[in-house]
Amino acid sequence: MFRIVIFLILVGLAAAGSAWVAEQTGDVVLNWGPWRVAMTLPVFVLALGLTIAACVLVWNLISALLRAPGRIRHAHRNRRHQRGRHAITHGLLAIGHGDSTAARQHADIAKRLAGDDPLTLLLHAQAAQLEGDRDGAQRAFRAMAERHDTRLLGLRGLFIEAQRADDAYSAVMIADEALRLAPNATWASHAVLGFRCAQGDWDGALAILDSNYTAGMIDKPSYRRQRGVLLTARALALETENRDVSRSSAMEAVKLAPTLVPAAVLAAKFESEAHQVRRAMKIIEAAWASCPHPDLADAYAHVRLGDSARQRLTRVENLAARTPGHIEGALAVARAAIDASEFGRAREALAPFTEDPTQRVAMLMAELERTESGDAGKAREWTLRAVRARHDPAWTADGYVSERWQPISPVTGRIDAFQWQTPVANLPSERNSVIESSAFAEAVLAPPARPVIAETPAEPPRDIPAAAVIALAVQDNVPPRPAETAVAETAVDKPVDESLDNALEKPVEKPVDNPVEKAGDGPLIEATAVTAVAAEPAPPLQAAAPAETDATEPAEDSEAAEAPAKPAETAATAPTPLFRTRNDLAKPPETPIQAIVPIMRPPDDPGVEDDDQPRDEFAEQIAPKVQAGGWRGFWSRFGS
Repeated sequence: MFRIVIFLILVGLAAAGSAWVAEQTGDVVLNWGPWRVAMTLPVFVLALGLTIAACVLVWNLISALLRAPGRIRHAHRNRRHQRGRHAITHGLLAIGHGDSTAARQHADIAKRLAGDDPLTLLLHAQAAQLEGDRDGAQRAFRAMAERHDTRLLGLRGLFIEAQRADDAYSAVMIADEALRLAPNATWASHAVLGFRCAQGDWDGALAILDSNYTAGMIDKPSYRRQRGVLLTARALALETENRDVSRSSAMEAVKLAPTLVPAAVLAAKFESEAHQVRRAMKIIEAAWASCPHPDLADAYAHVRLGDSARQRLTRVENLAARTPGHIEGALAVARAAIDASEFGRAREALAPFTEDPTQRVAMLMAELERTESGDAGKAREWTLRAVRARHDPAWTADGYVSERWQPISPVTGRIDAFQWQTPVANLPSERNSVIESSAFAEAVLAPPARPVIAETPAEPPRDIPAAAVIALAVQDNVPPRPAETAVAETAVDKPVDESLDNALEKPVEKPVDNPVEKAGDGPLIEATAVTAVAAEPAPPLQAAAPAETDATEPAEDSEAAEAPAKPAETAATAPTPLFRTRNDLAKPPETPIQAIVPIMRPPDDPGVEDDDQPRDEFAEQIAPKVQAGGWRGFWSRFGS
């Protein structure tokens, strides 16, 4: 509206001026040499205006002609720049969705059209990284580092490439240079700080941490925690070299991070050595309330030097009462109770955790059984339970487990990365955790089986080679159960001179003058390890050592060896035969297979051991003289 009003005012003024000029009387005369021009005032004004307009038009035409080459060059440059920016934009988009071919094409176009643009160098570097061309990426980042406007970006790219090439020294040098150029560069400060920590330069790491806090890169709680971690690391490193600096560092670390377990343990140790028992106990109690740890319990138990085992037990019980129901408190009490020979108190502490024990619980129970009653069987049982038990908490950082605390992560270099927790890889198992239901545990804990000894050795047949015996013995790789199987044990002393197929094609011949056969109701098939089970499918087979004649063998062994076998109807009711009949093989004689019940010693019989060799109560008591079933037995016989 205001513009319209101004326009109308100007139009009115122009009209008023024109009217005033038209009303003026008189002539305007111009004399120039022989020329004389006379005109009225309105005509003169109109001619003057036209002359001025013509001069302006001519000047504009001349100026346009003079500036035309520059404008053409500038327009051409702008078009190239626009096309280059268009190529850069689409190249970065191609890198974003992982199209390396398109990214390379757009990078070439951008280099040809906008080679001086910093984004062109960035596009070339990222396209080379996407294609895996490290040399090309390093050239692009080096060119960026030589420019003033892209120096930090080039150093950042060179740092990443050095990390990918596992060149730690080059990476640290680049990060150090970037930190000098820009003290507020977060990536450079973190890289240099991690390198100082990895080299054990705790003073340099503390200086960088202070500068980061001054620059406002970290907040105050994080600064206090990280400084406490670095001071603890310095105290641990100087514990044996410079105890004064180590003590001061540990005490300052406890003030900055009271819940840091290594700092609390080390500070309590120094206070205990200085006979400041009350202060040491307060330090440990403050850390225990937030993170119960076995190192804290051990330091609390030995906070006063020279105390008896019962005094340590009382002190540990007071510490465990601060976190009732926690497993670390129970383990600490059990450990102190075993040392003090208070076995009932140890059992009471471990009782809530024995149903689903961890490895430390199982090992403490094994030590308790061995120390209290000397029961090697139960101790062995708990030791085997510890093998498959859940893992205990450990110092874990970025998927790595360490036996001791470390200030930084070995993967990322992050400060205060290790946490006391159960490792991530400890996933729950679907197997039954009860050891009595495990076939492997039954085989390990069962007493070794003794071979069947008859009065007169049974002569093995000469027509079946040892290869047939091996083939029969390796059909099933499930460990045998001595309480459910009946094993027929014979031997073969004929060398293997025929193939397995030729051996199976021959019919089985009945041996002559076999005293075992006369004692039973029917003939037996010798030189095979046949197992008959009354209520289960066919169990694994075993082939044992040859029977030996011993005149001093007890009478009950001979009577058990000559005992009548089970009826043939029991063996005939097996649901699944071990072998299927082939048409190209000769049909063996249809004779009933009788089972021979082996002599089994009672479960509490420790067996016969050599007196000159010490007994390992935790060794696996697997019978060395009984052939193992499955592929393990096959390889043991094959090697022999």
